[in-house]
Amino acid sequence: MRESRRRSSRLIGIAAVIAVLVGAVAAYAVSSPTTAKAQAQAQAATPPPAVTVAPVIVKSLHEWQEFTGRLQAVESVEVRARVNGYIDRVAFADGAIVHKGDLLFQIDPRPYQAEVDRLSAEKARAASSLALARADFQRGRALQRANAISTQAYDQFRASEAAAKGELGSVEAMLRAARLNLEFTEVRAPIDGRVSRANITAGNLVDGSAVLTTVVSQDPVYAYFDVDEQAFLRYEQLIQHGGDEDITGVFMGLVDETGYPHGGNLDFVDNQVNPDTGTIRARAAFANGDGQYTPGLFARMRLVGGAAVETVLIDDRAIGTDLDKRFVLRLTADNAVEYQRVEMGPSISGLRVVRSGLKPGDVIVVNGLQHVMPGQTVAPERVSMLEDGETLEQLAQVEAAAQPQPLAGADGLPALYIDNARGLVALADRAK
Repeated sequence: MRESRRRSSRLIGIAAVIAVLVGAVAAYAVSSPTTAKAQAQAQAATPPPAVTVAPVIVKSLHEWQEFTGRLQAVESVEVRARVNGYIDRVAFADGAIVHKGDLLFQIDPRPYQAEVDRLSAEKARAASSLALARADFQRGRALQRANAISTQAYDQFRASEAAAKGELGSVEAMLRAARLNLEFTEVRAPIDGRVSRANITAGNLVDGSAVLTTVVSQDPVYAYFDVDEQAFLRYEQLIQHGGDEDITGVFMGLVDETGYPHGGNLDFVDNQVNPDTGTIRARAAFANGDGQYTPGLFARMRLVGGAAVETVLIDDRAIGTDLDKRFVLRLTADNAVEYQRVEMGPSISGLRVVRSGLKPGDVIVVNGLQHVMPGQTVAPERVSMLEDGETLEQLAQVEAAAQPQPLAGADGLPALYIDNARGLVALADRAK
């Protein structure tokens, strides 16, 4: 029995030694130059992935700042009655365009016409009394010169003439007031603009406390928006030290529009920063001859943020995301790709501004970003960063728009007016 166990142990030991030797031989075979060469040949037989690459675009561009605001009429008037009375009729259609002087409401004029007639009669009576007193005074003066009457009698003639003259003046003043009240029974539009609805209809008694309707001007229109302290200080430095750089151009887009298709001029900045919000109120003026802007609309505002600088632009397709970071794959001289972190700026006409990470002349992967890894060799196909020339044309239009144009319909509005706590900073209207 013991002999059998010894033989089994020997057999197990021999088997273990053989297994170790076989494993060593296999490892040697795998690591041999012949095998490594075969693997390299197999990898070489696999073609590198094809990607499209494009050189970055470099343009001299202005940087822009974006804000939000609300449109507001230059003039807004609450129309009230200046005399009491019953409304005879409403003479306008709700929401209509009206001109200064157009009739809006007619208040019953009969009581005021009667007062005018009464005072007209009083004026005639007072004029007659004055004529009589003046004639008596002239006769008395002649008699006084002839010493035919006493001085006291002469003074009475003179006083009677003066009293009659004063009475006539008083009646004339009351008559003018009565005629004004009669005129005020016709409630007319105080400005050109668009009228609201009639708050009080015909048959109602009104007085000066009731707002009958409102009228808001149409052209031009203001856009008010709040600028943060950092942006305000930057603009102030540009104004004071920017030389010929003009930053008065403001561009606006409404909620249903893409981009900022409407141009106007910055014309006012408030005189102090709101300590609660850390912002300062600014205002831009926009021509509104066709009435497309309605007061109260939300508006997106864009202002030139500084002087024109050489700017690197790329297509959004070339940008990868690594958690909270942005990167691109840059092509090296040996057709490999390398990981490059980038700091992104705003979007301009469909292209993205690169603040840092790329320089002029760099070539990056545009399509196929997800199919390659950093360090991998690729088969690059060079294309343009742009699919067509429209984007470049849009960039040119944006830059041309950076120089503000004359604001039609807003004559007399200055291009920029800043009144701050440290003094007045005024910029001449360069748009003219």
